[in-house]
Amino acid sequence: MSQRIVTIFGASGFLGRHIVRALAKDGWRIRACSRRPHLAEFLRPYGMVGQIQPFKADVTDENAVRRAVLGADAVINLAGVLNGGFGGKRFTATHEEGAATVARIAAECGVTRLVHVSALGVSAESKARYAASKLAGEAAVRAAFPTATILRPSVVFGPEDQFFNRFANMARYAWVLPLIGGGETKFQPVFVSDVADAAKAALARADAAGTIYELGGPEVLSFRQILEMIVKVTGRRRLFAPVPFGLAKLGAWPAALLPNPPITPDQVEMLKSDSIVSEGAKGFAELGISPEAPEAIVPSYLWRFRRTGQFEPAPQ
Repeated sequence: MSQRIVTIFGASGFLGRHIVRALAKDGWRIRACSRRPHLAEFLRPYGMVGQIQPFKADVTDENAVRRAVLGADAVINLAGVLNGGFGGKRFTATHEEGAATVARIAAECGVTRLVHVSALGVSAESKARYAASKLAGEAAVRAAFPTATILRPSVVFGPEDQFFNRFANMARYAWVLPLIGGGETKFQPVFVSDVADAAKAALARADAAGTIYELGGPEVLSFRQILEMIVKVTGRRRLFAPVPFGLAKLGAWPAALLPNPPITPDQVEMLKSDSIVSEGAKGFAELGISPEAPEAIVPSYLWRFRRTGQFEPAPQ
């Protein structure tokens, strides 16, 4: 184990746990930051004794950020929210102000490498508050820490994801699955371990400093194709019903009031834009990574949504 220290904000989340595991194997000492550090205790066995330290730090708390960053060699900011709350205030606090705070304090503390995880498809033209806040966060990071590496992944899949798992669970009970906007929105699903490897490479490669990488998997799939894959893997026969964006947004308003909403109006707005790698953008190839296709990974964890789980023969 080396003496290199990396501070990771959002370490206990879906992507965070995989990055912690990858960097622990690479010998980094890790400050695994979370708003509720007791929920990050499960990360300790990913490394040697004392290698991974859960740390209480919220990116909206400047003093906590400074304590977490002081003495670190590198910082990775994964902090993000999918539900912006009333008026998108949580988006602003986390994606913009929080990202700016992390970048500024990292620069003040002499951190040599900063990796900031944003999202693929964000643009100034998007009316989604999520996308606008992510783009503003990128600008704030580059202003405070010009050599920061920015990763923009498409929809991320893996055993703990909230995309493939959510729709596979929905298909257990619903005979009809909604195709929002007709199901034509395009994605490049990316395996979570590949994104973790990209973060590790961004810390190791000198040419990654100040670079934006758009991370998409080897296949471009429409929303409809993704749902078709899910029902095939889980052995379900389901109907698909096109739902116009306007109607989907109207239905999402009451759902947004739930503690863990299945969809929000802002997410419907996001579905109006494709999440695919732009032409000429740097990506996995420049980081020396060959990404996995969802067909090779998704069946390994969606089997639990089949009628008899592991005892159900794999669909042909």
